Amino acid sequence: MASKEILGRVPPERPGQPGGKRDRNRRARLAQLREAGLRLFLAHGVETVTIDDIAKEAGTAKGNFYRYFEDKEDLVAGIVQPAGEILGEAFDRCLAALEEARDERSLFGAYQTFALGMLPLALGHPDVVRLYLQESRAPAEGARAPIRALADDIRARAVQLTRYAVEHDLLTVRDPRVSALAVVGAVEQLAWSFLNGELDAAPDEVARTLISLVLRGIRT
Repeated sequence: MASKEILGRVPPERPGQPGGKRDRNRRARLAQLREAGLRLFLAHGVETVTIDDIAKEAGTAKGNFYRYFEDKEDLVAGIVQPAGEILGEAFDRCLAALEEARDERSLFGAYQTFALGMLPLALGHPDVVRLYLQESRAPAEGARAPIRALADDIRARAVQLTRYAVEHDLLTVRDPRVSALAVVGAVEQLAWSFLNGELDAAPDEVARTLISLVLRGIRT
């Protein structure tokens, strides 16, 4: 998940020693602009929000926006970067566990590793997850492109995991794509309901449900 579209372009470096005052100020401004953009995107949608809107929400001049981001798409890429990184690591760990799996118990353990690896994203970056779920099925146009790139990568890697399990006789399913995409859809619906307060459940209970979905879904 290290693609330019998903992880975003690295904003231009500003003068100053790492950890120094200028560096801290730069990081604070980056966070301020990302948080302002995220609030507006959640409230109004990515495509309707303008750079003027973002600068005003962040309490800065429009010209300052371009000191840190090339355009709105670059900002969106920066906002969803944590999701790409966390999910990428979860997929990598799951694949590594599948490569070591030899029986049903270790197969389930591999998928459990993936499900648990997703929790830091849901618990630590809930608004990023909400934005992803809100925008990921819309056309991949304009500033929304990094979100769709992430969605496409998630689905492709989910299929890759299931196909690997089938090819190595860990699973028996007719079409790995159907099983994998069914699980992705179920997990996304669960996350959406939880983040929007439609589920009156503690995070650990949601986690157990999520793991159950993954483990049962791969056999459908």
